[in-house]
Amino acid sequence: MADPAGLEQAEFFFQEGYRHQMSGDLDAAVESYRRSIELYPTAEAHTFLGWAYSFQGKIDDAIRECEVAIQIDPDFGNPYNDIGVYLMEKGEYEAAIPWLVKAMQAKRYEPRHYPHINMARVCAKKGKIDEAIAELRKALQFDANHLGARRELHRLIGMLN
Repeated sequence: MADPAGLEQAEFFFQEGYRHQMSGDLDAAVESYRRSIELYPTAEAHTFLGWAYSFQGKIDDAIRECEVAIQIDPDFGNPYNDIGVYLMEKGEYEAAIPWLVKAMQAKRYEPRHYPHINMARVCAKKGKIDEAIAELRKALQFDANHLGARRELHRLIGMLN
């Protein structure tokens, strides 16, 4: 059984890590996420530690953290999407596809539009414009106001005309 005080401290450090990351202090964010994980490892803390690593250019470390997150909670969708994005950053678009599909299928994942937007990026990169448009339309079903998805959808439709 988890120690309630440890859980509370872990959550504190997780939130502190997020605040540091949003303010651009990546080293402090990494340290806070690590402290959170030491107290109580969660899929969220490992995923966000990976996210911080990705901003530092440590893509392989980011992927490893997401893999740990998946081991802790295979229903949490964020690390699947993030691995897909990290593989895309490495130019490994084909390898990203199964990860994005897993993110789409995850039981616990918000915001659900991201893996569709990322899959649209993969499809567009591969020249599959119709498939990219379909993915963006799916994304907009989850978040009709996502400006980036709307702009990309209009851009891709314009390419077909």
